[in-house]
This record gives sequence, structure tokens and C-alpha cells, in this order.
Amino acid sequence: MKQRAILCPRCRRLIGSEETVCSWCGTSRSAPWWQFINWTRGALDGDWLVKTIITVNVLYFAVSLLLTATAGGSGGFLSPGQMALMLLGATGTYPIDHFGRYWTLISASYLHGGILHIIFNLMALKQIAPQVAVEYGASRMFSIYTVGGVIGYVVSYLAGVPFTIGASAAVCSLIGALLYYGKSRGGAYGSSVYREVSGWVISLFIFGLVFPGINNWAHGGGILGGIVVGALLGYNERRRENYFDQALALLCGLVTVGALGWALLGAFIYS
Repeated sequence: MKQRAILCPRCRRLIGSEETVCSWCGTSRSAPWWQFINWTRGALDGDWLVKTIITVNVLYFAVSLLLTATAGGSGGFLSPGQMALMLLGATGTYPIDHFGRYWTLISASYLHGGILHIIFNLMALKQIAPQVAVEYGASRMFSIYTVGGVIGYVVSYLAGVPFTIGASAAVCSLIGALLYYGKSRGGAYGSSVYREVSGWVISLFIFGLVFPGINNWAHGGGILGGIVVGALLGYNERRRENYFDQALALLCGLVTVGALGWALLGAFIYS
């Protein structure tokens, strides 16, 4: 009996009726049933985590608008003022050198300067993060997002940027992780991932040249951080997620909650 064409359980591309493995990612069409369960479970966990990150970003944007209205420092339409952003954990040479606020290297990734700023960053996050969760697993995705974002803002600090915010450094770290994956994975599927993500890098570079006020140092540092962290942690085809990956993600989560909670407490005390 002739076999039918099916969708690959890993990359969701078509496996022809004459093929025994996916020509894109190399997964066997006769993969055991538990592989389907693991893949689905990882994707669902990644979706939940992405929605949580988006929700926290939206909540802190709303809080920054509220603080702008109550603490002074006028912003534009649906744009928080600098005082509110400073209180909630903006980073850069000014907050770190003058006030020792090193924890802002984490909190700054959850703050945005305007409605277009947050929409653009969260749209990019929603598009890129699920793919990273599929290739690396949800735990490693969050660790890359957190540590890569910190590396991006460290590079920005070393470059002398005085005041900066936004999720773009962390999002760029996810782009860097996919760049590493595509180049390391190779093959038709890896090459297609690498080409697609390279388009994001080119777009970011052009965007940074055309529009003023873009923190290109954080973007570049985030991409570099994502490549390094992605290479150190590895991806699913090299090794599956283990307790270390889960523990690291938990640590990143606790540090993030601590930084954001400390920022929120301080903001309402001093506002």
C-alpha cells in the first residue's frame, strides 16, 4: 500500500509520499509516537511562556503611564515620561554610575517608551520566541532571552549609552540564538532558518540607521549574547532539555521577578 504525504512532526513541512525522512530537518516519517507528545508539550510550554512575557511587558507599560500621570515628567500620547521610566528600572550609564542600579540591566527589558515601541517589540517577540522554544525548548528560550538581554545592555553600557529601555535587546538575543542554530544545524532546514533570521538582522541594521534614538549597541550586543548563550546551552537536536536547563530558567525567572518587584516597590515609594 502506497504511503501518503504527511506533515513533518518537527518542522511542519511536507514529507512527500516517496520520502522516508523530512528533506528539511531530517526527521523520520516513522518517528515513535512519544516524539509527537514531547514536541507538542514543548510548543505549548513555549506558548505559555511567551504569553507571560508579553503580559508582563504590557502591565509595566500601563504602570509607567500611571506613574507618568501621578509623578510628573510628561510624555507624549501613550508615552511614559523619563522620570517614570527611571523609577521603574531604565538602565544605562546614568542609572548605573550615579545610583548603582545594576539590577536595571534586567528590568529595562520590560519597559517601553511609547505605544509603537512596545507594539513593534512584542510583535517581533511573538514571531521569534516560539521558534526558539521549538528548537531549544522553553526553558532554554527563557534563559537566552534573559541572559542575552543583559549582555545586550552591558554592551550598551560599555558604549556609554546614558539612558535606555526596551525588549529589543532580549528579542535580538533570540535572533542570535536562531542564527547560531541555523548555521550549526546546516542542511536544507538549518539553511532556511539562517536565511530567514538573517533578514531580521538586516532589517534591524537598516532600521537603526534610518531612525534616530535606536540603541544599536544593545541590538548588536543582544545578537552576540544570543549566539554565545545558544552555543553554550545547545539545542534540542544536540541534547534534550534537562534539570540544569530548568534550574537556570527558574533562576532567571526569580531574578527577573526580584528586579521588577524591587523597581515597582521603589517607584511607588518615591513617586
